[in-house]
Amino acid sequence: MKAILQRVLSASVTVDKQPISSIGKGILVFAAVAPGDTEIDAEHLASKVLKMRLWDDEQGGRWKQSVQDISGEVLCVSQFTLLASTKKGSKPDFHGALGGDQAKKLYEVFFSKVQEGYKPERVKDGVFQAMMEVALVNDGPVTLEMSAGPSGENERSAS
Repeated sequence: MKAILQRVLSASVTVDKQPISSIGKGILVFAAVAPGDTEIDAEHLASKVLKMRLWDDEQGGRWKQSVQDISGEVLCVSQFTLLASTKKGSKPDFHGALGGDQAKKLYEVFFSKVQEGYKPERVKDGVFQAMMEVALVNDGPVTLEMSAGPSGENERSAS
């Protein structure tokens, strides 16, 4: 699994001109599922998302507090395009992304583990496989890439 975390002041998801979810200060997480990813990978990534220290503490210590520490919110958005290959030509190749029902199941495991690891009411979601409008106000900007599973073996062994 792969995720892009963005520290935000606010973020929201709209589908068909209907507001779906919105958060204030916290983390916007774009997540993608690859072939070979497992529920353990989803759990591992969810844990990393919640534990990542992206904010300074009250004494000015840099990178000391997680989204939980600041009582922030989390907005998770499925985004298979994170796994696109652009090595050949000018058209992205999406064979690196798991498709359909399998991807939905693992994404839902990831989302539920983020909720279980924090406060469910502070964790929001987009709509799987929908054409979404995602709006955000990036804070910093701070944007990080994380992975777990086959595409993130090196990162996993370093954690």
